[in-house]
Amino acid sequence: MRMDKTLIAALIAFALLGGALAAGPAAIADSVVIGIAPGSIAFGYNDGYWDRDHHWHAWARREDAERFRAEDREHYFDRKHDEDRDGGWRESDRYWDRH
Repeated sequence: MRMDKTLIAALIAFALLGGALAAGPAAIADSVVIGIAPGSIAFGYNDGYWDRDHHWHAWARREDAERFRAEDREHYFDRKHDEDRDGGWRESDRYWDRH
């Protein structure tokens, strides 16, 4: 009897997992939210941002760029980062030098 309950539980678990996988990546992606900690962004541009460790990232969502622009206008530039001679990275920045 105990083996039957274990088998039934396993079958139910596989059925639930199969249903989630059958929904496809789009359904799973709609339920995933990735946030960006504003303090980790050094400089933002309309095509992405530099993090404080000097790594370039494209914005995952347009809303992330808009939120950063609203929260830190001093470090957001409404142009593509590669329009700047240095690729948009500012080696010396008074704001980051203080923090």
